Amino acid sequence: MEARYRKTLLLKDTGALDRTKEFFNLFLERLREEGLQEEVQVVRAGDLGMYGYGLVVKILPDEYTYVNVEAKDVPKIVQTSLKKSNPVQDLLYTPREKQMRVVLKNCGEVDPESVDDYILHGGYGALKKVLTEFTPEQVIDELKTSGLRGRGGGGFPTWMKWNFARKVEAAEKYIICNGDEGDPGAYMDRSVLEGDPHAVLEGMIIAGYTVGASKGFLYIRAEYPLAIERIQRAIAQAQDYGLLGGNILGTEFQFDLEIRLGAGAFVCGEETALIASVEGKRGYPSPRPPYPSVKGLWGMPTVINNVETLANIPVIFDRGGAWFSGIGSQTAKGTKVFALTGKVKNSGLIEVPMGITLREIVYEIGGGLSEGKKLKAVQTGGPSGGVIPDKFLDTPVDYEHLMELGSIMGSGGMIVIDEEDCMVDIAKFYLNFCVDEACGKCSPGRIGTFQMRNYLQKISSGQAGEDDLDKLEAICRATKKAALCGLGQTAPNPTLSTLRFFREEYLEHIRERRCRAGKCIDLLRYKIKQEKCKRCGVCAMHCPVNAISGSREEGYRIDVEKCVKCGQCFEVCKFDAVTRE
Repeated sequence: MEARYRKTLLLKDTGALDRTKEFFNLFLERLREEGLQEEVQVVRAGDLGMYGYGLVVKILPDEYTYVNVEAKDVPKIVQTSLKKSNPVQDLLYTPREKQMRVVLKNCGEVDPESVDDYILHGGYGALKKVLTEFTPEQVIDELKTSGLRGRGGGGFPTWMKWNFARKVEAAEKYIICNGDEGDPGAYMDRSVLEGDPHAVLEGMIIAGYTVGASKGFLYIRAEYPLAIERIQRAIAQAQDYGLLGGNILGTEFQFDLEIRLGAGAFVCGEETALIASVEGKRGYPSPRPPYPSVKGLWGMPTVINNVETLANIPVIFDRGGAWFSGIGSQTAKGTKVFALTGKVKNSGLIEVPMGITLREIVYEIGGGLSEGKKLKAVQTGGPSGGVIPDKFLDTPVDYEHLMELGSIMGSGGMIVIDEEDCMVDIAKFYLNFCVDEACGKCSPGRIGTFQMRNYLQKISSGQAGEDDLDKLEAICRATKKAALCGLGQTAPNPTLSTLRFFREEYLEHIRERRCRAGKCIDLLRYKIKQEKCKRCGVCAMHCPVNAISGSREEGYRIDVEKCVKCGQCFEVCKFDAVTRE
């Protein structure tokens, strides 16, 4: 917070519409009316660590957080909190338990557009410590002590990746921040880039010093305009303060950063495809080895870490590797940021210690399932992950335990699935995504995913036999083994995990031509139970294709040949007379 301001008001719309600009102007107008425009600054925040709470307002330094704020609340907030420093009790947010903010510690606390505010909160202190007190070898040792592993997918030890690149002799080395984040429903990296951009820059500069790189690139998808804007501003501010460029903080170290925009191709989240994209080529993956840390961007050693991994670096050198290692489980240290979504009451961005159980996340942080439904499974890892059934809810969330169950940590997507979801439909959803996003370079990735989807479509439409399950599984395993890149190799995971834990649902689709969740439209049959029907005619009035005939005297019936299975009759019937079988 800049010294001339007495308070800072942070705005974030956590709903479907972004109303921060509207409220920004409302607060500025009210502050002018009260003569407070020189005392209070208003900032549109990148992230405040919560979602699904409408317009959120946070007041600093008082630490008041208000949720579901409406236009009528603006005068009350200005009068009570900004003028008198008192809380508005009916709008106050009660924090969820079980969380621990390490990566997100500055989000909502620091003005993401001010390097002064970042420095005021200890920012770039870790960089100064590293440049003046640590040799590159000592940085590696401290990272090894911390136990930090990559937060973007497989969990490769960060110290090891940096050390590989450090040991290679080369004319130039590079650092790349992977901010592509292509998983459906994922927004962890975006939130950090928007809410704490300088932390990512600081992590990249430390990485550059450690491996001997003088150039870095931030690869950010073009769909994140606010993240791009704030990273651009952060780079310019860091250059002005001598934190980028030559002789950083009075040392001989030189490091520069550039932004590269991704076009939204999922495959460019894979390291070698990302490198090709940065080079200006089509985003095709390449065989490994050699790995990027040995031969990467323009043939030079290249360290690629995702946003969350890099945001952990300053904290580790501020607090020490041993402190970081004290958080989490035996094999997974520190915290993990998840985008908790799906059929859960409190969806949003959460940060929890590694090793926490799925049950704690779903019920203690997520508040349980919405609408009182029964939990069926939790899906982690996006299109590369798998589903974990409810009987494994006490599984610790770390790399090894999730892999044992056929899933992965991934970048941090976590979707709660209830009894109204169909596992065949979920597997088909992820295969549709993978087929659409396949780069087409290798036959297993191009043809294997297409054939897997065809078999899932055959099953969901009631046209499959039991032998098709064996064929589907064989194609999954062949694709997993033979695909060129990690994305192709993990594309079968959602299908394999649903086959493993929910095979009976597949068999129901095949043997009984029935989808218990009612998601597979080709298998649905709508029927009116005459004993329950009140002959009100509402179902017939709402049928878009006149498939329901009859009268109040005779009763109503559904013509299955005309029915398009839209479900309108099922939705509007108040007497449970319309059944879905």
